[in-house]
Amino acid sequence: MTMILTRCSRTSQRITTMGTAAPDVIATKAGRSFAALDSDRDGHLDWSDYRRLADRYLSAYHLTPDDRRARALHAFFQSYWLELLRHADVQEDRLSRNQYVDAVRRASVDTSRLNVADGLGHVLFDVIDVNSDNEISREEYTRFLTDVWSLQEAEALQAFRTLDTDSDDTVSRPEFLQAIRQYFLLNDPDAPGSLFFGPA
Repeated sequence: MTMILTRCSRTSQRITTMGTAAPDVIATKAGRSFAALDSDRDGHLDWSDYRRLADRYLSAYHLTPDDRRARALHAFFQSYWLELLRHADVQEDRLSRNQYVDAVRRASVDTSRLNVADGLGHVLFDVIDVNSDNEISREEYTRFLTDVWSLQEAEALQAFRTLDTDSDDTVSRPEFLQAIRQYFLLNDPDAPGSLFFGPA
């Protein structure tokens, strides 16, 4: 009798495990991004929210609008916003949270017009790498997450240590690009890139 109960218990555990849906990590990350971008808290994103994001970068890094890095950032955000609208297939020039999450997922895998991960990765790297040594230091990455994305320093340091996959206390451009690709494309909470913009 005990053996039968044990077998039933194990079977039940397997069924429960099989019936449990895997967490949608990409949706969680995109949802967190939506909350951070919706600066006026109206429940929608429009182009003005991305303009304000660009302004946060310019302010944090003391960039003038005609700086090459500022122009590249603004140009990418414009292209990305148009791609989000195209993939959302909406009539209005704004997106709800659900529309945004779905559009991010679609735009990230469709590289026919814009490679979101690589494009954003190179643009951000050039901004964050303040001393232009082609590496991002612990201080530079912490500044990125605290000054632009308003994270706590402890969260920023955790993200940096995770992205620094070879433990040399810097994030190289290849490490940076690999991480942002994981952020947009992998549904894996344990992938280093899941922490690219901080804890999801």
